[in-house]
Amino acid sequence: MAITSANQLELLQTAEAVAREKMIDPGLVVDAMEESLARAAKSRYGSEMDIRVSIDRKTGKATFTRVRSVVEDDALENYQAEFTVEQAKQYMADPKVGDTFVEEVPPVEMGRIAAQSAKQVILQRVREAERDRQYEEFKDRAGTIINALVKREEYGNVIVDVGAGEGILRRNEKIGRESYRPNDRIRCYIKDVRREPRGPQIFLSRTAPEFMAELFKMEVPEIYDGIIQIKAVARDPGSRAKIAVISNDGSIDPVGACVGMRGSRVQAVVNELQGEKIDIIPWNDDQPTFLVNALQPAEVSKVVLDEEAGKIEVVVPEEQLSLAIGRRGQNVRLASQLTGLDIDIMTEEEESARRQKEFEARTGLFMETLDLDEFFAQLLVSEGFTNLEEVAYVELDELLVIDGVDEATASELQARARDHLEAKAKAAIDAARALGAEDSLILFEGLTPPMIEALAKDDIKTLEDFATCADWELAGGWTNDNGERIKDDGILEPFGMSLEEAQNLVMTARVMLGWVDPDDLLGNSDDAEDSIEDDAEEAEA
Repeated sequence: MAITSANQLELLQTAEAVAREKMIDPGLVVDAMEESLARAAKSRYGSEMDIRVSIDRKTGKATFTRVRSVVEDDALENYQAEFTVEQAKQYMADPKVGDTFVEEVPPVEMGRIAAQSAKQVILQRVREAERDRQYEEFKDRAGTIINALVKREEYGNVIVDVGAGEGILRRNEKIGRESYRPNDRIRCYIKDVRREPRGPQIFLSRTAPEFMAELFKMEVPEIYDGIIQIKAVARDPGSRAKIAVISNDGSIDPVGACVGMRGSRVQAVVNELQGEKIDIIPWNDDQPTFLVNALQPAEVSKVVLDEEAGKIEVVVPEEQLSLAIGRRGQNVRLASQLTGLDIDIMTEEEESARRQKEFEARTGLFMETLDLDEFFAQLLVSEGFTNLEEVAYVELDELLVIDGVDEATASELQARARDHLEAKAKAAIDAARALGAEDSLILFEGLTPPMIEALAKDDIKTLEDFATCADWELAGGWTNDNGERIKDDGILEPFGMSLEEAQNLVMTARVMLGWVDPDDLLGNSDDAEDSIEDDAEEAEA
């Protein structure tokens, strides 16, 4: 096949037709044609030649040229595409290294094999351009809702037509009891768009909490306008959900606006989610108050928040316990997801029994270690003292407020507490040494004697051993096993060691051993924080 004047214009017409069909730039199709013709020419003139083809965008005329570059004498490798300055003087006036010489060569006739190869090049480039266009179209639409047409189902995954390509609704992203047939129209949330070798992959979801938030944004104008904010969403897809909202306008009730007249707005969302029951909760910056709202419809008697541990204890009347927990723990699980806290629910009777047990345990501790009678020990516990450290190192004035305690008695109490703590520390160090703990670990600042003993029992006996530990090994963490969170106990977790404290101690040990440059550590404080987060994520994984 020769490129004659009869079919020159046909090249442009073909490029236009392909571009319209695939919705891509005609210039990309012409570029592909130029590349395919250049490959065909190389097969005719020689693969080592630098043959280039240019197609005129107006007339369709294809111009074949051979390009040669001027190089240094010792750099000459390809005699067909390069020549020296001396050789170039035959073709150019005053040639210099880096110059190029371009000469037109006769067009080639394409045989059957060359024509097939050219066709493959064009198709490949067109496919690549089509994929790029699809990715560019959808990459900024992640996080939005799209209307799609069901095409087919493969192994439980639903393949849908999203207009300019296909999306996939995976089996675990479908609401449990939903089933689809070809040509069904469905709404989906674009969860992720990835560029992959086989083309852009558009991952859809109907179970994501964000899907519900976007549905409310479509149904409630106040949310769309930013007057009402959705602060948190928790879902048990297809069954029940909780959504927390807050109004930026004091005159607008966020819950009422989301419910709508006679429940019309929330009902539209419920219908889209196949009857999923939705609790609309007013957001509150005060976590205990917010939790009380989140546990609706159960009534809460008392809330005790432990901010450091990220835990919260909720006390409810006996008759409200099953309502607070919900069927199969659903209500408390959703409330936990909504607040981001671990929730421990107990009845008033259980809470009272636990408090009594703690009171008795602390009373017994003070009676045994400080040699006190029961009444005096109970006085200490009643004043809020929970351990010997508080008694030993508290300001003297805090002991003097206890009825019947004068300065001499307070001093004697502190002396007894300190003597006991020192004896306990000595016993712990002796036990650690007996287990093989070395002075490098024992003298390391930041570890108490009981901590050193616990480390020695876990075969961590030197500073080098300690420096190789991950922070979650010391402070504890969580492991995900098939979607179930399993607690990993840390060696120093019983002593109240946090992830950040463990990270700082380990990094200090590494600096002392010369494993880490302290200047680098100071200059990369952000990296240190990232390391803490990475170790926490590693514990989760």
